[in-house]
Amino acid sequence: MSNAIVIQQMIIIFILIGIGMAVFKNGKLTRESSKDLSWIVVNITNPITILLAAIEDEEKVGAGTLGVAFLAFLLVYALLGVIGYVLPILLGVEKKERYSYRYMSVFANVIFIGLPFCTAVLGKSSLIYVSICALVFNILAYTVGIAGMQKIGVSQHPERENSGKVFSFKSVINAGIVFSLLTLVVYILDPTIPEFVRSIFTHIGRSTTYLSMLVLGVSVAQVPIKKIFGNWRLYAFALIRQIAVPIALYFVLKPFIGGNELMLKTIIILIAMPCANIPLMMANQYDVEDSTISGGIILTTILSIITIPVVTMIF
Repeated sequence: MSNAIVIQQMIIIFILIGIGMAVFKNGKLTRESSKDLSWIVVNITNPITILLAAIEDEEKVGAGTLGVAFLAFLLVYALLGVIGYVLPILLGVEKKERYSYRYMSVFANVIFIGLPFCTAVLGKSSLIYVSICALVFNILAYTVGIAGMQKIGVSQHPERENSGKVFSFKSVINAGIVFSLLTLVVYILDPTIPEFVRSIFTHIGRSTTYLSMLVLGVSVAQVPIKKIFGNWRLYAFALIRQIAVPIALYFVLKPFIGGNELMLKTIIILIAMPCANIPLMMANQYDVEDSTISGGIILTTILSIITIPVVTMIF
């Protein structure tokens, strides 16, 4: 894989993030309007971009390969859960802050950055594997993730235990999961899709990268510089989580799925992505202290311009 292509894509991503920061600083995009854009990306453009993976005229893979990919992502997320438990202990993080590192360890930005990056670097054929990753990601986020954050919120605010902010399995049913499942069904059945429908989906999907980068830019602009760059543990965490962990997982997975290079590369690139925004949104929902998570998201995103090219050198 050409490092020049990887670095070029990271530069493009950061330019788009910079535009989001500038628009926010100039008052043309507010925090509330950014939330609206985030909703559009999460519930409309990203799911449709994933669905495009099933209807594009690309070489199809069999149901068996999809099953292998699903099991591979389950294994990867299980390993990330173990890493998320051990790593903050090794870094000497205080017990009251370890949850931040655990959430950042498990949930990488596979949608806002991973999806457009894989499309640009690996091609549209990789999107079927991104779709499977999104399915596993969403199931974990809306079950274990929400339930855990709710428990943390109660521990930080015992007086709010009966506030009504409780976990419900209804929250698992969301656009991300529905479209990920639909993508797999359409991919396997391979129905004939009218050209005008493809055109509609393509136009919507093209807006995903730009809108998602605008949202990230607004997030970057709101976090104080000291919270981003004043914590040495976040630097150590970022280097381990974004370089050492993906490279180690590459060698763990290669004996099992090394015959499918596209699947292996897609998995490793998605795991190497910076921290996702969803832990921050969960923390806001359940009144959990989120400064470490905010700083971690921004720092890992900034460092990814270096860490992702380093990881892709192993391909």
